[in-house]
Amino acid sequence: MITPVPKVGVAVFLLRGKTVLLGRRRSTGVGDSKFSLPSGHLEFGQESFEECAKRELKEETGLDIENIEFARVTNNHFLEEPKPSHYVAIFMRACLKDPYQLPQNLEPNLCDGWDWYEWDSLPNHSFGLCKNG
Repeated sequence: MITPVPKVGVAVFLLRGKTVLLGRRRSTGVGDSKFSLPSGHLEFGQESFEECAKRELKEETGLDIENIEFARVTNNHFLEEPKPSHYVAIFMRACLKDPYQLPQNLEPNLCDGWDWYEWDSLPNHSFGLCKNG
């Protein structure tokens, strides 16, 4: 029997003024129908946290980012989800390279779409990784 091990995810607080980019998750097995930051798995032996943040943002939204910096790390157990899991989440902060870029939903099978939300009025149904960050 294979012993489950924690996975490493990188999530990005993409900031634009007083807003942050969030998308509603779908069909991932963890946090479905909840709002979350752009995020994804760190590639084994291939990339830094900054490189992962840049790659995931580009893959999911088409956006280019800069000024990428570490924000915090959390240890997350999602044992009640349809797909129980354990994640070490690395949170990064970043800004748009071009402030006029618009997010695209490049993974519609995993996300219902992206939008900017004010810090003081974030959606109620936020995924644990977003709330813990």
